Amino acid sequence: MEVNKVILLNKRPVGKPTTDDFKFIEEENPIIQEGQVLLKTLYVSVDPYLRGRMSSAKSYVAPFELNKPIQSGVIAEVIVSKNLDFKVGDFVSARLDWKEVQVSDGKHLLKVDGNAAPLSAYLGILGMTGLTAYLGLTEIGKPKAGETLVVSGAAGAVGSIVGQIGKILGCRVIGLAGSDEKNRILTSKFGFDAAINYKTTTDMKTAIANAAPNGVDIYFDNVGGDISDAVLANVNQLARVPVCGAISVYNETEVPMGPRIQTTLVKSSILMQGFVVSNYAAKFPEAIKQLTTWLQEGKLTYIETIVNGFDQIPQAFIDLFEGKNEGKMIVKI
Repeated sequence: MEVNKVILLNKRPVGKPTTDDFKFIEEENPIIQEGQVLLKTLYVSVDPYLRGRMSSAKSYVAPFELNKPIQSGVIAEVIVSKNLDFKVGDFVSARLDWKEVQVSDGKHLLKVDGNAAPLSAYLGILGMTGLTAYLGLTEIGKPKAGETLVVSGAAGAVGSIVGQIGKILGCRVIGLAGSDEKNRILTSKFGFDAAINYKTTTDMKTAIANAAPNGVDIYFDNVGGDISDAVLANVNQLARVPVCGAISVYNETEVPMGPRIQTTLVKSSILMQGFVVSNYAAKFPEAIKQLTTWLQEGKLTYIETIVNGFDQIPQAFIDLFEGKNEGKMIVKI
């Protein structure tokens, strides 16, 4: 491969991203030095949080720079090595550039075992996705057997894992998703007790009340917006609300107005806490161990939407905002 394709951030999106916000360029394949490895990209993760990094607004991580490569979770294969810690044929996971081939000094590469699980799983259920679900639910949600857990964005990568962990820990789990097919998968494949199609339900507040007659003890919030307003109207005393994301408002050009929730929080003594998974980095090893155990025991399963082709990375990312993915959205190169 003499020419290497690279995807840059061409301009900062206004509203929903478009393909014009990305730029493809070609560069010569890099030559590695002592201590480095040459990596061939195999799988690329596209995730909603990348939209925030495309903005220049201050956030928990620095924004992408214009005319520089975009980065996300990548599974790659070592194809040349001058680093004693890695050999040709090793598979690694890391946050890497959207490039077909790239150089690394090896410092932030995590070796992954393709025999223990499919390589793509290390971008999903055994990667940041699974860690986000497990640590957000257990550290903030603190589920107890018999409680009711509601998950928005339930058919997405994080939401589908949150619901399964809730079931393992003894909760009644209700999922909110945007199609009847997604809801069928939630109940048949992932074991949710109930699922609500928010796109065809005209009164979400009442629908949630009917599905959760004992009220909501934990709300794992992936979407924000009107859906979250409806769930919060049904929460119990001492409810916990881990806020993982707000995909419903990521592309808004003005701050949307919703109910003022402070009174609700005070009246019911609710804990509502936003988080990013890196807050719990010290707990990653034990979390991965637990997730791997549950996966091997057959207690956890997962769905991936795999799109083929390096050139399809931007469109796969855009498709997230149309809900075209079931489970984790991954591009196979």
